[in-house]
Formats: sequence, structure tokens, C-alpha cells
Amino acid sequence: MLRVVRSRTPAWLPALFFAAVVALSGCSLLPKTDAENSSETASTSVSSDTPRSGGEAFAVDIEAPREVRDYLERHLEIQRFRELDDLGAVEISRLMVAAEANARELLNTLGYFTPTLTLELRDTPGGKAPREVHITVEPGPLTTVSKVQIDFSGPIAEDPGSEARRDALRNGWSLRPGQVFSQQGWDSAKTATLRSLTARRFPTGSILTSQAKIDADRSEAALGVTYASGPAYRFGPLVVNGNQRYPADSIRRLARVPTGAEYDQQALLDAQQRLASSGYFDSVFLTLDTRDTDPQAAPVIAQVREAPLQRVVLGVGFTTDSGARLSIDHSHNEIPVLGWRAVSRLTLDRDVQSLGTEWNAIPDDNGWRSFTSALLKSEVSGSYTVDSGRLRGGRSKSAGHIDRSLFVQYDYATNHGFNPPPSASALSLNWGWTGRYFDNLAAPTRGQGVALELAGGYTLSGEQLPFARTYVRWVGFIPAGRVENADRTQSRSARIQLRAEAGAVTAADRAQIPSTLNFLTGGDTTVRGYGYRSIGAIKPDGQVIAGRYLGVASIEYLRPFVWNGNLTAWDSTTFIDVGGVADKPGDMEAKVGVGVGARWASPIGPVQMDLAYGIDDRKFRLHVRLGFTF
Repeated sequence: MLRVVRSRTPAWLPALFFAAVVALSGCSLLPKTDAENSSETASTSVSSDTPRSGGEAFAVDIEAPREVRDYLERHLEIQRFRELDDLGAVEISRLMVAAEANARELLNTLGYFTPTLTLELRDTPGGKAPREVHITVEPGPLTTVSKVQIDFSGPIAEDPGSEARRDALRNGWSLRPGQVFSQQGWDSAKTATLRSLTARRFPTGSILTSQAKIDADRSEAALGVTYASGPAYRFGPLVVNGNQRYPADSIRRLARVPTGAEYDQQALLDAQQRLASSGYFDSVFLTLDTRDTDPQAAPVIAQVREAPLQRVVLGVGFTTDSGARLSIDHSHNEIPVLGWRAVSRLTLDRDVQSLGTEWNAIPDDNGWRSFTSALLKSEVSGSYTVDSGRLRGGRSKSAGHIDRSLFVQYDYATNHGFNPPPSASALSLNWGWTGRYFDNLAAPTRGQGVALELAGGYTLSGEQLPFARTYVRWVGFIPAGRVENADRTQSRSARIQLRAEAGAVTAADRAQIPSTLNFLTGGDTTVRGYGYRSIGAIKPDGQVIAGRYLGVASIEYLRPFVWNGNLTAWDSTTFIDVGGVADKPGDMEAKVGVGVGARWASPIGPVQMDLAYGIDDRKFRLHVRLGFTF
């Protein structure tokens, strides 16, 4: 509800004027009798009110501050009547009366409650239209929020343990005292707090009352909202609809809805995402059933549509690292005997050709699943072409923000080129852990991610010797202030992105380690300004090989881009990347890349475009990448 304390004009008068204008303008469109037509024809030479046919009846010119002018030009209702080319000056004057009331209402929504408006009708001979409605707007002072009162009713108000939740909702209110009041900001603040309320424990929450009291004389707005929480809910059993091939118990283990836990919208979305990304379904929709159910055990309804048993997908892509790419994917959702899901992929591009397959079982009740995979690959690594193979088998688990894996791995690598390193193979036991703590997994603006890999094993080529492999990577986003549009109704966070990688293979110097277990860097996602996997250890003859030690660091500043006073879907960025690879830590030489770029929040995901200069190579490189993965 929006209530103005002081009103200069009765509320019914603009409505009466507008109704009269519409009625009178409609009369001008009624069919005329011959006598009437004759009368009008006879008076053409003497009446200044006769319109000019074949064009617009009038033009509208608004003189006001830019943001006000743009808003009125988009929304003023008088604009709709310009195309009626049979309107005369008298009818246009009547429309102007309604236009003044309409303009005041529109200015109110922006926070201007004491504007001064002047409307004039001018003749414009020789113009696009015979007349012009000139509107001069002095918007007056902006109305600011003087106080905000947020109250609650229902269980959230009665439960002493919900005090922290009530305080969090009040602290999260976006339209604070001292800020400019607008209808959009008022509506957005109410809606955002309601979303926060219904996101946990209280899915049936609603706005019980809301009121904005406007004191036009003092240009102040006092806001009040009362939220009704409704009962607190807990997750009940999963009820599956639409399944045919897969039993409900398997779907339950894939979704992992936390039955018995307090309702959490994010937990429900995570369960839905697990089902959607499992590959078993073409569509998935999870909802909490709040109709005539026990709030302490509300059923979760899973509406699914199963995917075909087998599917082949052809893909074409392009990366600045490896050029054009062709891929063929085949999936089988229930391979014979095992009943596991198998996904196989053939990938061909300029530098890499690979053929791999991965088989996964449905998770058990603890979320762990068995898996096995095989990969054959030929790729350019440093100065050589490496043909390699890899076999894995073990267990993995994805729970919340954390992925874990434990597996046995066999590797072999054969190097081709001038004076290549010896071919090698190895067997190892591997443990992996990845934690993602971002505000948005697809396009994060704050938070961090950490990945750690530990492996220990024996070389199988030449002398059999033990080795250990450690690899860690980290990325973090730190807010660096907010950037607002011209009228301060929208804002987005600037941020600093920090990135680091480190790796080490520890073994005797004579141990023959497969080059695929060693390290190379450079390219779109590591050290920009250098070619893909072109930074490695340097042999005495100048050849580049995969090395045993890796270090990479990057700092990047991203700032939302404002154009003509409006926030856009683009960010500008500047960055510095540093990285190096060596066979011994003391031989590490850092390669530095610097550059600028842009980020676009496209409908299909973030697009990253960077122009980087490799200081060591003294070359510019363009890097383009779609999406964010960690």
C-alpha cells in the first residue's frame, strides 16, 4: 500500500478527467453523417483546430533531468494517442489534463512527490506533427526513507529461538533509512525479505500488511511491513511421479533429500540439481507438499521425465587454446549386467585427441558410489607429442559443497619428438578433495574454492621406485565495493579474484615418472599471454618438457561496467598472471602475463574475453572462454 499524507488534488478528479478525455477522443472516431462531413468541409478554411491528415496528430517533448525524462518518455500514456491523426487542438488539450495527473503518478513511483509540471501546446508548422505537447518537469526533492518497521506474526514471532532469524531478516532489508524511496525499491525490498523468510523453515510465509506513509512536505517515507510466517516445516519422504525404468529407491539415493531436517529451499534445489545432472532424466522438478500435510513431515514431490536409455550427442566448439573442436558423446544409462551408467566421449581438436569412458554406479545410502574409467589421449605437451593412457577405479562422493574420491590409477605415457624423454608407466593410490564455497557456482562474486590431490605409488618402467604427487589449487573472490547506476536503484559488486596453484612430484632423480603426472601450464585458465601448456621445465637443448614442480599465481580486478548511467551485463577486468614449472624448485623461472579483458553475463553463462601480453614471449594473445568451473 502507498499512502500520501498530503494531497493537493482530490483523488477522483484525475480519474474523472481521464474518463472524459477517453470518451471525447472516442467520439472523434465515430462515423459521421454526410451533413456533418459537409459542415466540416465547409469550415476547413476558417478553423485552426482542424488536424492534418496522413501523420501524427502531435509530438511530445519532455524537458526534465535525463533519468526522469527517459522514464516519462517510456511510460506516459499520452504517447499512445499520437498516432490518431484526426485529433484536433481541443482534444489534445483534454488529453494534456490527464497527462499531468499521469505524470505526477509516474514521478511518485520514482520518489518525487512535490514536482512542478508545466504543459504547453505549441504549433509546429513544418514539423513532423502540426503540434507539440511540451512538458517541463521540475521534479523537486527526492523522498528518502525516514524509518522502517518490520514485524512478524505466527510461529516465527512466538518462538524465542527464532530471534536471530528475525534479526537477520531485519538486517537484510534493502531499503534502509536515508536511502531514496521509489516504488520499485519498495516492492523489491518487500519481495526480497519474503524470499528470505520462505527460504528456510517457513515456506508458506506471506506479507500480512504493508504500508508506505509519504510526508510530501518533508519528503520523507515511513515504511512498515508485517510478515506472517506460517508453520515451520520439515522434510518428509520423497514421493516420485513419472518414473518407469528406475525404481523410486534409486531416485531417492540420487536425490539425497535430507528427510527429517528443517525445510531449506537450497537443500531442495541441491537435490533437484543432483537428479537433473545425473543424466537419468530429461526433466526434474521437486516441490514441498504443503497442502493438508503434517508440517513436521511434509512430503517432497519429485516429478520426473526419464531420459532415453541411450543417447548420442555431437558437439562443435572453439577455444583460443586449441582452436576448433569436435566431440561425440555416447551415454548408456543402464549397461547390461552391472546396471551402471556409462558415458563415453571422443574429442578432436588441434592439440588434443582423446577417447574415454567413465562408468558410475548409483550412490549407496551414504552417498558413496563406485566408478571406473579409461582414457586414451594424444596431446601436444611442451615441445613434444605425448600418447598416454589411464585406468581408474574407486569410490567417490558429492555432498553439499564437497566432493571426495579415493581410487587406484594406472598411467603410461609415450613421448614423441626430437630427443624425447623416456616413456614411462606407474601405479598409484589417489585421494582427492574439493570444496566449493561460492555464492553462485556458475558465476561467483564472493567465496572461495579449494581442491587438493594426494597420490603415492611406484614407477613400473625402468627401476621400480616410489613417488608421491601433491597438487593444490585455490580461487577466491573478495568484494571490492559496489558500483551503482545513475539513479542508485541498482548496484553490483566489484571484486578482486585471486588464484593460486602449486604441485610437486617427489621421487628419486632416476625415477621414470609418466609425463602426464608431471606439470605444464599456460593458457586460458592458467597463465594468460602464453600458449596452452607451453610453460614447462627447460632441457639443456632448449626443449620444453613437463616438470616436477609447479607454481601459479594470479590477481584480477573486476568492475561492473556502467553505460549512459545504467548498469550493464558487462564487467571490465585487469589482471596479472605469474607461473613457472621446473624439475627442481631452485630452477623455477616465473613467466608473467598482463592484460585487460571483459566479462559478459550471457544467457548461457559467463563469457570471458582477455587480451594478454606475455612479457617473456613479447606477444599478445586473445583468450576467450565460456563458463566458470572449479
